[in-house]
Amino acid sequence: MIGDRDRVRFGTSSWAYEGWRGLVYTRSYAKNRFAKDCLAEYAAYEYNGAPLFRTVGLDHTFYRPPTTSQLAFYATQVPTDFHFCSKVWEDITVPAFADLPRYGRRAGNPNPRFLDAALCDDFVLRPSREGLGDHAGPFIFEFQRFGPDSNAFLVALDRFFSKLPAGPRYAVEVRNSAHLGPRYRDLLKAHGVAHVYNHWTAMPPLLEQHRRLSRTFTAGFTVLRLLTPLGLAYAKAVERYAPYTGIVKVQPQMRRDALALIRQALADGVIPYVLANNRAEGNAPLTIRALADALRKDTGTSFADP
Repeated sequence: MIGDRDRVRFGTSSWAYEGWRGLVYTRSYAKNRFAKDCLAEYAAYEYNGAPLFRTVGLDHTFYRPPTTSQLAFYATQVPTDFHFCSKVWEDITVPAFADLPRYGRRAGNPNPRFLDAALCDDFVLRPSREGLGDHAGPFIFEFQRFGPDSNAFLVALDRFFSKLPAGPRYAVEVRNSAHLGPRYRDLLKAHGVAHVYNHWTAMPPLLEQHRRLSRTFTAGFTVLRLLTPLGLAYAKAVERYAPYTGIVKVQPQMRRDALALIRQALADGVIPYVLANNRAEGNAPLTIRALADALRKDTGTSFADP
């Protein structure tokens, strides 16, 4: 009989962290090859006698679209049943470009390609189809805290998903809690799109997000992203937790809420993808190990530091 842990796709947000040496990584790598070659060891990492990571986040694809060859190289390093959760290129998900040097002439200007379905198919979905094939997991559309009001956003989102091809798994991560509610839930459900339960600075707790969706999963899978402590800005989290060699501060409510969502998803026949970030507690693999331990025990969960 398949255990609960084996039905959950645990993973981390990206994988190439030097601070994980001695825990996840034990092989020697040339300095200029570590990020390129350590994925195979990540995917093979065992805990309690079984591979722990069955997915991983491709966070860098938010900043530039991946090439087919890049994704195909990733696919060669992982087992058959391993999935990549790809963040969608920001040129598709930001309504306006922030006033930052990296945007050049576009800084501070509206984005004319916001929610452009043709662009998404050409630069995100097609490379994934050709490069990852069956290794493609959910595509995560991350929408920032500031942008259109809820009515305009949901109208545009509905139109966007109506134009995307059926087949891929789509998931929406909103960072403006005003969007959460029945209309958002029904829109996602109509398109078979998952809500991303994101434990992030300015969002409500995970179970509060679920309550606002009437405790309903909107697709046959769901995604949890454990990103930063509530109320703590990303830069402060980096300052607190780097270089990510161990747990610095456990987030008990985050763990309890994540486990409650995982258990409900499993009871409802929904596949949970659970991605932990180093900035959540200090070391993403140890956060995932703690969740896997608690799920395996399924009683008397302890939230002491691993």
